[in-house]
Amino acid sequence: MNSWLERPEADAPCAVIAEIAQAHDGSLGTAHAMIDAAAEAGVDAVKFQTHIAAAESTPGEPWRVKFSPQDETRYDYWKRMEFTAEQWAGLKRHAEERGLAFLSSPFSMEALELLRGIGGVAAWKIASGEITNLPMIARMCEDGVPLLLSTGMSGMEEIARTVEFIRKRGAAVCVMQCTSSYPTPPEKVGMNLLRTFAERFGTAIGLSDHSATIFPGIVAAWEGAKVIEVHLTLSRRAFGPDVVASLTVEEMAELVRGVRFVETMRHNPVRKSETGEEMRDMRAIFMKSLVLLKPMKAGEVVTAEVLGARKPGTGISASEHDRIVGRRLARDVPALRPLREEDFA
Repeated sequence: MNSWLERPEADAPCAVIAEIAQAHDGSLGTAHAMIDAAAEAGVDAVKFQTHIAAAESTPGEPWRVKFSPQDETRYDYWKRMEFTAEQWAGLKRHAEERGLAFLSSPFSMEALELLRGIGGVAAWKIASGEITNLPMIARMCEDGVPLLLSTGMSGMEEIARTVEFIRKRGAAVCVMQCTSSYPTPPEKVGMNLLRTFAERFGTAIGLSDHSATIFPGIVAAWEGAKVIEVHLTLSRRAFGPDVVASLTVEEMAELVRGVRFVETMRHNPVRKSETGEEMRDMRAIFMKSLVLLKPMKAGEVVTAEVLGARKPGTGISASEHDRIVGRRLARDVPALRPLREEDFA
């Protein structure tokens, strides 16, 4: 995949990641269907979340939002989101067959080892709640793939400590602005932080967006983001906690088109010093030339009253009006024909 996930250079194209997370609601078939939908939208990668309830949670974990009528506890919900190693391997294989990089955020050391056991991921995504899980991050740094650091619940100093921790271990890191609000209102997106992160850390920057719109992703591409991650849903009517913060397949496709459009703009600066020459043919059609509003004879003097400006711009430019006033004609000149220098004595 031709993206920052494989090429962390400054000029590498931005990687657009469709975050599937738990949108599959525990259905393996739905998870596979979402890979196909993401591929159709034109993204670069899909990202899941790998949960092993017993390794990451306790039966007493509170709900963020009590959305599920079929799960008595949050722990029960995580349990229902689990796939086997064989099932995860099938999802990874399916994604790669569709030309997508496969990612999944682990939420425990056991989940990380499960993913490593199926061949690993294109990049490790560190979820906002795992930014202080340094033992797991240290293990991620051993694999030689980039780390995508989500910052949704952390202040600047906590982010800085984790970035330094990763750097000391020689791993590439992309610091991603994220707001842990679902959906994120525009005043909380924090687009200003992309430049702040770039300046403070000197790393690649990215955006993990929960606004349920395409706009932050497109702006982030202009700001130089190398990774843009947005939740994907098959329908606004789908079940699950992330639907309100997701894009539909059609919106995801529009986001991808917007990001690629922005990249083309960024990489092709326009120089006004060259515009005149580049627009020579158009200027000849649309610019105005000076003309006589009535026919005049050789020897007559041109006055302001008899001068006009008309297309095409193939004669003396209308900008030369004051220079032509008072000039004497060297020949007979018809009305409305663009004036030329040889018309004057």
